[in-house]
Amino acid sequence: MMKYVELCVDLRQGRFAKDGLIQYRIVCQQVNVSSLEEVIKHFMQLSNEKAEEARNRAQALEDALDVVDLEADKRPEDLMLSYVRSEKGKERSDREFVTPWFKFLWETYRTVLEILRNNSKLEALYAMTAHKAFQFCKQYKRATEFRRLCEIIRNHLANLNKYRDQRDRPDLTAPETCQLYLDTRVEQLKIATELSLWQEAFRSVEDIHGLMSMVKRTPKPSVLVVYYAKLTEIFWISESHLYHAYAWLKLFNLQKSFNKKLTQKDLQLLASSVLLAALSVKPYDHKYGASHLELENEKDRSLRMANLFNFNFDSKRENREMVSRASLLSELAAKGVISCASQEVKDLYNLMEHEFLPLDLASKVQPLLSKISTIGGKLSAASSVPEIQLSQYQSSLEKLTTLRVLQQASHIFQSMKIDMLSRMIPFFDINAVEKMSVDAVKHNFVAMKVNHLSGAVHFGKMDIESDALGSHLCVFTDSLNKARSLIHPPVHKPSKLGENFSLAGVVEKEHKRLLARKSIIEKRKEDLERQILEKEKVEESKRLSIQKKSADEERERLLKDQRLRQQQRISREIKEKDRLEAEKIINDFKKIIKNGDKIHVEGDMTKQFAMEVVRSQRVKELEEMEKKLQKLAKKMDHLERAKRQEEAPLIEEAFQKRLEEEKILHEQEQLREIELSKQHHTGDLQEKTRLSRLLEHKNAFQERIVQRREAEFSSLRKEREERISQLISSRKRERETVRKLMYYLNMEEQRIQRVREEEEAREREEEERKKREEAEMKLKLDAIAAIQREKERKVEEKKEKERREALLRAADPPDVRPAATIAPPAAPGSNKFVPRHRRGGEGSSQRTAVAPEAADRWDARQEATHAREVRPLRQDALPLPEADRWSRRPLRQDAPPARQEAPPARQPDGAPPAGSTTDRWRPGGGSRPSANSSSASSSSTGWRKN
Repeated sequence: MMKYVELCVDLRQGRFAKDGLIQYRIVCQQVNVSSLEEVIKHFMQLSNEKAEEARNRAQALEDALDVVDLEADKRPEDLMLSYVRSEKGKERSDREFVTPWFKFLWETYRTVLEILRNNSKLEALYAMTAHKAFQFCKQYKRATEFRRLCEIIRNHLANLNKYRDQRDRPDLTAPETCQLYLDTRVEQLKIATELSLWQEAFRSVEDIHGLMSMVKRTPKPSVLVVYYAKLTEIFWISESHLYHAYAWLKLFNLQKSFNKKLTQKDLQLLASSVLLAALSVKPYDHKYGASHLELENEKDRSLRMANLFNFNFDSKRENREMVSRASLLSELAAKGVISCASQEVKDLYNLMEHEFLPLDLASKVQPLLSKISTIGGKLSAASSVPEIQLSQYQSSLEKLTTLRVLQQASHIFQSMKIDMLSRMIPFFDINAVEKMSVDAVKHNFVAMKVNHLSGAVHFGKMDIESDALGSHLCVFTDSLNKARSLIHPPVHKPSKLGENFSLAGVVEKEHKRLLARKSIIEKRKEDLERQILEKEKVEESKRLSIQKKSADEERERLLKDQRLRQQQRISREIKEKDRLEAEKIINDFKKIIKNGDKIHVEGDMTKQFAMEVVRSQRVKELEEMEKKLQKLAKKMDHLERAKRQEEAPLIEEAFQKRLEEEKILHEQEQLREIELSKQHHTGDLQEKTRLSRLLEHKNAFQERIVQRREAEFSSLRKEREERISQLISSRKRERETVRKLMYYLNMEEQRIQRVREEEEAREREEEERKKREEAEMKLKLDAIAAIQREKERKVEEKKEKERREALLRAADPPDVRPAATIAPPAAPGSNKFVPRHRRGGEGSSQRTAVAPEAADRWDARQEATHAREVRPLRQDALPLPEADRWSRRPLRQDAPPARQEAPPARQPDGAPPAGSTTDRWRPGGGSRPSANSSSASSSSTGWRKN
C-alpha cells in the first residue's frame, strides 16, 4: 500500500488512490486499523511534500494560484488567454506546475475525510485532517474550498445522526469524541473569521450550538470564550448591535467567573466594552410601523439568536420577555458592570441616559469620545479574547448623541433654525442629521420635520398641557419653591377671628352638613344592599357554572379513564403479541444454529430485542467464520510457499535439459533451411533463362497498351473540357438573366415609388392651394365686411347729424336760427344714445346742440384714426382665424342709434335707411347687413359675389 500510494501521488491519480484506500479500509477495519492510519498519514505527507516542492519552485505563488475553484476544469477563455497573453515561459511553466499539485493536495484532503468519516477508531486522524485542511485554506486564502470543506463536515455530522445503526459509528456522548468534534468546529469558526467569511462563520456558530445541544453537555470555559468572542465580531459586522452587546456581556461574565488571572485593568476594559456596546444600540424599537410579516420574521430571528445565547423564552405571549436595550442596561446596572467601567465611560453613560442637556450635550460628549477612542489593547490574561479597541464605537455613539439631542430639543422647543441645530450637533452635517432624523421619525422616536424653505426645524406639538413639558415645568416649579423657601423662610402668623363671629351660623352649617351626611349614608346603604343582591346573584350564577363545569369535568374524566383503560389493554395485547413473536424468532434461530441451546434471554423479551440478539449471534458467527477463513488462508499460504520452495530446483533442472534439446534441434533446422534455399535459387535461375525470350514481345504489347490508353485519356479530357465550357456559358447566361430581372424589378420599384411620391406631392400641393385659396377668400370677405361696416357707420353718422339739425331747427327761436344756420357743420355723431326727455325743450336743445358737437368732432377723428389702424391689423392677423375673429369685436360694439318715430325715406345716393342698422343688434350677436346694404356696398367697392 505504501508503494501504491507513492505511485498515485507521483502520477497525480487521486481517484485511484481513493479506490485503493477504500478497499484497504474494508480489509483492515476489523483486523489492523493502525495500518490504515499509517498509510493515510503517509499519503497526506507525500501530497504535502509535493505541494511544498512545487511552491518552492514557483517564484510568485499568488500568480500561480489565481484560480477561483481548484475543482473546476480549465475554461475555454482561460486557454485562449494563455495563448495570447504576453507571459514569460518560466512563469507559465510555474503556473502549469504549481496549480495541479495544489489541486491534488485539496483532493487528498477530501479523499481522506471521506474515507475516515463516521469511523470511531480513527476519530483523532479525522480531526487532524480537518485541521490541516483548514490551515491549507487559511494559508492560501481559499474561500471557495473553505465553504465546500465546511459543507462536507456538516454533511458528515448530519449523516452520523441520521444513520444510527452503523457498525463503527462514533459515540457523540463520549467526552473524547465530543471534544474532538467541538475543537474541529471551533477551529472552523476561527478560520472563517480570519478569512472574513462572516456568513460561514455564523453557520459555524450554529453548528457549535447544535452540537452542544445534541450532546447536552456544557463545554469548557475556554471554548465558550472563543464562541462568544467570535459572536461579538460577527454581530458587529452584521450591525446587530443589540446581540453584539449581549455577546460582550456573556464574555464579561465568563472572564469574571473563570479567569483567575484577570487583572483590574483588563476587567475595566471588558466592562467598558460591554457598556459602550450597550450604548451603541439604537434607543428606539424597530417594530413600530412594521408589517405583520416583518414582525413574524423579527420574532423568529430573535428566538434564533436567543438560542445562541441560551436564553429561555416562555411559550406564552404575555409571559414572554424579549431582549431589548432597556432590559440590557438594567441588567448591566444590576450585575455591577457599570461600576467596573472606566470613569470616562461612566460619565458618558450618565450624560446619555440620565442628564437633560439639549444645548450642551454634544459639547460635553465630544471630549469624552476623544478620550475613549484612545483606550484599547490586548488583554494580558485572556488570549482568546480579541484585541479590544473602544474607538470602533465612536461613530455609533455620535449617532446616539445626535438622537438624544433631537429628542431633548423636541421636549422644550417647538421650532429652531437649522443653523442652530448644526451648531448643537458638531459631529455631522445637516444632511446626515436629516437622514438620521428620518429613521427616528419613522420609528416614532421623535416628531419633527425640516422646512428648508424657511430654514427651520419644526418639532411635534408641545403645548402647555402635554406630559413631557408638564413634567419639566413641575420640576422647575419645585426647584424654584425650594430656592424661595431657603432665601425667604415662611412666617407662621396666628389666625385672627373676626369680632362678629356668629355661633348660630356655625350651628346651622353643621346641622345642614349632618343632614347631608345622613342622606349620603342612607344612599350608600341602599347602594350596598343592591350590590349585595347583585353579588349574591353573581355568586349563584358562578356556583351553577362551577357545578356544571365540575359535572363536565367528571364526565370528561370518566371518558379519559375509559380511553386510558382501552389504551392499556391495547398496549398489553401489543406487548404480548410482540413477546410471542420474539419467542418464535428465538426458537427458530435456535433450530438453525448449532449452539442454539446456549442462548439465554433474561428479563422482558421484545421483538426488537430478539432481533438484536439474533443479529449479534449472526455477527459472532460471521466473525468466527471469518477467523476460520483467515486461519485456513494462512495455512494454505504456508503450504503453497513450501510447495514452491521444493519445486524450484526441479524446475531449474528441467529447464536446463530442455534448453540443450532445443539447441540441437535449432542447429538441425538451420542446416535443412540452408539446403532448401540453395535448391530454390537454382530453380529460379532456370526459370529466368526460360522466360528471357518473351521480353521483346512483352515490351511491344506494353507500348501498344500505353498508346491506346493515352488516346482514350486525351479524348475523355477534351470532352470534359467542352462540357465544362458549356456549363460555364450556361451559368453565365443564367446569371445575366437574373441580373436583368433584378434590374427590371428594381427599376419598376423605383418607378412605383417615384409615382407614389409625385402623387403625394401633388396631393400636398392641392391641399396647400385649397388652404391658400380659403385664406385669400376669407381675407377678401373680411375686407368686404370691414368696408361695409365703415359705410354703414358713415351713413348712420350722416343720418344722426341730419336728425340733430332737424331737431335744432325745430327747437330754436327765430332769432337764433340764423346763427344756427351760419354755424359750421357738426362733425359726425359719436353714436351715443340720447334719452327722449332730453330731446325737447329749450334748455335741453341748447345743451344738445353745443355739447354733442364737440364730442362728435373729436369722436369722428378718433374713429377715423381707429378705422385706419384696423385694416393693417386685420391683414396681419390673417393666418390666425381666432385672432381675426376677436379683432372684429371692437367694431361691433358701437352704440345703438337713436330711436325714431318712423323710418326715414331712402336716401337719393342709394344708402340704406337708418332703421336697417337695427339688424346688427339681434340676439345672434353678429352683424348681418340687409340685402340693400350688401348690394350697395358691392356696387360701390366693385366686388360681386359668385
